Amino acid sequence: MATLSQPHAATPPPYPDLQLYIDGEWRTTDDYLPVVNPVNEIEVGRVPVARTQDLDDALAAAQRGFESWSATSPRDRADLVRAASALLRERQDEIAHAITLEHGKPYQQARLEVIRGCEFFEWDAGEAVRTYGRVIPSAPGVRYVVHHQPIGPVAAFSPWNFPMSQPARKVAGAVASGCSIILKAAEETPAGALHIARAFDDVGLPPGVLNVVFGVPADISSHLIPNPAIKLVAFTGSTAVGRQLTGMASNHMTPVLMELGGHAPVIVCEDTNVEAAAVTSAVRKMRNAGQVCTSPTRFFVHQDVFDKFLEVFTDRCSATVVGDGMDPSTEMGPLANVRRVPALSGFVEDAVDCGADLMTGGKRIGDTGYFFEPTVLANVPDHAGVMQEEPFGPLAIVNPVDSLEEAIYCANSVPYGLASYGFTNRADYADRMVEKVEAGNLSINTLEASLPETPFGGVKSSGYGREGGTEGLNHYTVVKNVSHAMRIV
Repeated sequence: MATLSQPHAATPPPYPDLQLYIDGEWRTTDDYLPVVNPVNEIEVGRVPVARTQDLDDALAAAQRGFESWSATSPRDRADLVRAASALLRERQDEIAHAITLEHGKPYQQARLEVIRGCEFFEWDAGEAVRTYGRVIPSAPGVRYVVHHQPIGPVAAFSPWNFPMSQPARKVAGAVASGCSIILKAAEETPAGALHIARAFDDVGLPPGVLNVVFGVPADISSHLIPNPAIKLVAFTGSTAVGRQLTGMASNHMTPVLMELGGHAPVIVCEDTNVEAAAVTSAVRKMRNAGQVCTSPTRFFVHQDVFDKFLEVFTDRCSATVVGDGMDPSTEMGPLANVRRVPALSGFVEDAVDCGADLMTGGKRIGDTGYFFEPTVLANVPDHAGVMQEEPFGPLAIVNPVDSLEEAIYCANSVPYGLASYGFTNRADYADRMVEKVEAGNLSINTLEASLPETPFGGVKSSGYGREGGTEGLNHYTVVKNVSHAMRIV
């Protein structure tokens, strides 16, 4: 049974005033959506809903902003991005408090998220001066030169689970590459995106380069994506919504960058340090209350070490301290929104009805706030819903397998392929995973799936394109080949 910590006595800084940011100006509207603290279900702020005129203004501003920003030298763009990142680092505590209030994650995890967002800005700033083209060997008197040029205004959509780092990834890629951007950030967790806009405004980003809007997601996407000003759609979120946006963009031949859902498998081989693997896995599984697209969820453990892994993993999960993120002792906060509570309960009930063993958890904690027990299910049949659909919460599945080949087959048995993990000390096992596991990101003996310097993205229904690494700016540029004869031929 999880331990519920008590709120910290100290009062956090006030939650920020929420506004739209369009064409270098802050504005409000008459319509608002509430921002609710998931710890106590109390409203902490109100986010303005963008009107049609606001969206039209943002589109016009993004067009003007692109014209000037794309003509700015890469070094000057990089310097400004670094300056904004420096301000965000200085404001780390203020931003983290806001994130914890609106999302519920532990304060120390929120602070680390702010730093992760800054690292995305800093990496992409460095890449801004390295979007190299090339000269292709040619006949005398002819030059073939390949250029990478900014693609144009971007419509970007970021999710609620990482209020700072996910908007940062979209803004960093667009701004560093010379694009303008209209960011539709999550209405449930808007503070991180607005702090990013505030930092860029403070360092003098030209008007129109960055615009931040909120509102009814379907209304905003259906207005922005078909507009001819938009040259790229960048989205992080569920596969279902990603498919809808991709279809909408395809009607206008607009390219997309899609980082979609996952259902990450973890292969635990018989040769590994099983206790260390179990503890590491339990801690990472409960990070952000399991609300991570790369969260390790489906554990396929060799039968020789299955019982020991399940015992240690279950004990560590059940010992997780759950409570208010402002309490320093809290390891896991509440779910970020009320929708996740019945969703997780439904997964557990269905799995048990299908014959799974409930090892720990499975229920909401209390009747105030969106707290849910760290949950472990074992021996879950393939026909249980949770085997095919990511629970996106503090729920893990632990199933035995007879061999590495069976584990790889199980790992690949879902339509997703974002992150995957393996624990082994055998080189041949590791090579087999590299060769056969279907995923955009494979981590062996570590559960770190994404860093600023590494490319991140999925295969199959987990998306298209990559963010981060040297590949991170590719989708924000277009390739132009120039064939130049020195005289008319």
